[in-house]
This record gives sequence, C-alpha cells and structure tokens, in this order.
Amino acid sequence: MFKRMSLMLVAVLIVFGGIFGYKAIGNHFMNQFFDNMPMPTASITATKAEPDRWEAAISAVGSFVARQGTELTSETSGIVREILFESGAAVEKGQLLVKLDDSIDQPELARLQAAEKLAHIELNRNQRLFQERSVSELDLRRRESEAEQAAAAVRMQQARIAQKEIRAPFSGILGIRRVNLGQLLSPGSAVVSLEALDPVYVNFTLPEQRLSQIHVGQQVRVRVDAHQEQAFEGEITAIAPGVRPSSRSVEIQATLQNPEHQLRPGMFGRVEVLTGQVQDVLLVPQTAIQFNTYGNSVFVLREEDGQLKAFQRFVQTGETRGDLINVLSGLESGDQVATSGLLKLRNGAAVKVSDNGNAQPSAELNPQPANQ
Repeated sequence: MFKRMSLMLVAVLIVFGGIFGYKAIGNHFMNQFFDNMPMPTASITATKAEPDRWEAAISAVGSFVARQGTELTSETSGIVREILFESGAAVEKGQLLVKLDDSIDQPELARLQAAEKLAHIELNRNQRLFQERSVSELDLRRRESEAEQAAAAVRMQQARIAQKEIRAPFSGILGIRRVNLGQLLSPGSAVVSLEALDPVYVNFTLPEQRLSQIHVGQQVRVRVDAHQEQAFEGEITAIAPGVRPSSRSVEIQATLQNPEHQLRPGMFGRVEVLTGQVQDVLLVPQTAIQFNTYGNSVFVLREEDGQLKAFQRFVQTGETRGDLINVLSGLESGDQVATSGLLKLRNGAAVKVSDNGNAQPSAELNPQPANQ
C-alpha cells in the first residue's frame, strides 16, 4: 500500500513539474523575445523651432456693451394709437416712436388754457386798478396766485399729454417692436429696446499684478468670432478705482469706434492690451507640446547611429497666439521637433518624418478654420 502511494506521488510530481516547467520556459523565451523585439519606425510630422518678434501684449477676454442702452417703456396707461417706427431702424434723439390715445386729455388742456387766459386778463385788470388805488394789495396778490395756479395746471396737463408720446431719449438703433396698434399699455410696459452702437465699449478684467502695466489711453486690439479676419482697434478709457476682493482683479473699459455696427452688445471679444514693447520669441506649434502636470515636454529629433530618433526634452512655455506657443527655455533656434504622432513615441524611438503636406498640423498665428 505504501509503495503504491509513493509511486502515485512521484507520477503526480513528474506530470505537474513538467507542466509548470514548460510554462516557465515558454514565458522566459516570450519575454526575451518582446524585450529584444525592435520597435517599428514611427511615422510623424516635424518642424523647426523658429525665432520671431512679438509685440508684447496682455491678453484678456471681454464682453461688449453699448455706450447707451435702454428698454423704452410706457410712463402711463393708454391705448396705442400710432406706431411711428420700424424694428431695427436708426432713430434720432427726440424722435416720436409711439403715440397713445389722448382724446380726453386734449379737451382738458384746452379748458385749462382758457382758464389761464382768463386769469391773466383779470390779473392785468387788477394791476391797473391797484395803480389807481381802486383795489387792495391783497386782491392783487390773490389774482397773481390764481394766474400762477392756472399756468401750473396747464403745464401739468401738457406733461400728462407728453407722457402719452414715447420718444427716443438718444440716437441709436431700435430693437424688435413689442407693441401693436390698439394695445392697452400699463405703466412700465416694454415698447422697444434702443442701443447706441457707435462708439461701443468692451469691458474686461485683469489680475491686480497687471495694474502697473496699464493706463488710460493705452491701445487695445480686439478680435471677435463673427469677424475673425479683422482686428478692431481702441483705447482704454476707464479703470475701476478698486480691486475685486473675491478675484483680486480690476475691471477695465475700452472704447472702440463702430461706424459699421459690426460690434454688438453682448458679443464675446478676445482683448490684447498693447504695452508698446517688442520681445524676441521662439515659436513651435502647440501640437508639439505634451502638457503634463509635472512639466511640459517636446520630442526633439536628431541623428544617432545613422538613424533619426526622437528624444524627450522638458521645456518651459509662455504665451500662446493662434496655433503657436512661445518656448521660454529648453529649445534652441533650429531644433527639429515632432508635431504629430507624439503618442507613438518614447525616448530614443526611431522615427520617419512624413512628406505628406496634408498631415502637417496647422501652425498659424491667426488661424481661420473653415466651417464644415
């Protein structure tokens, strides 16, 4: 019995030992194969780091607001009898836009004017009689008071009628009409919006650290998505006296001429505050940069052992404009860097630069991608 058990244990050890031994030997040779397997040559695009000169500017984002803008409303209640404007029309200051029904107010004005006329006639008569000492000074003062009250009543009625006429408080462009003929308006009812668009303001904020670099009269350049091919010039006209405690930023307002009304209130603008200085920069496409929390890097290409290889190098980056980024340190002018296929690369990897021009990523200072 003991002999049988021993033979069975020996047989089991031989079988399982052979299986595990075969597996270990297979894994060893497989790992050795993958470790020594040559990496395929990666196809990439590349460009050279080029020096340039940029006009120093402080970048910010802002929003356009009208020089003057308001929502015209009715001061009093009444029925709309006349609408004297078209939506989107240009109007001048004082132009009559809407007239409410004043058929009851006009006769009342005529009555008060007649009473005023009579009060002045009686005042003139009493003035003559007073000079002849036929009436007392008290009677004369009473007639003067009555004449003044009659004149005040006329002015009040005229003001009440004027409230039935909605006029443009300043020159500008009207919005969409919100009233109709025959509509009953109550005090505060919206009639139409009015915006003065030339000039126009752009409001933006900058960190408090930039306060020493900005001043009233400084030139700004603004770009908007609606007119990507054009840069609008203006100047800083106001700087807020205080800094926002929540964000430690200061609010700034610039004024831009807008004769063609291309800039509209509410539009988003990319603002550049020009400092008047010119700085030397070293530019590479943004696609060449690997942005990481532990530091940004690029892959620099150079010949080694008769083969073109990529080597990772950490760089310090600065301002970006369009598709380009300024490299502050880590590269030299003329260094060739990979601009696409970075995910396929590792330090020392063999590469091949593609000669397909369509594969090269865009690298423009002011890119204007076409709508698809």
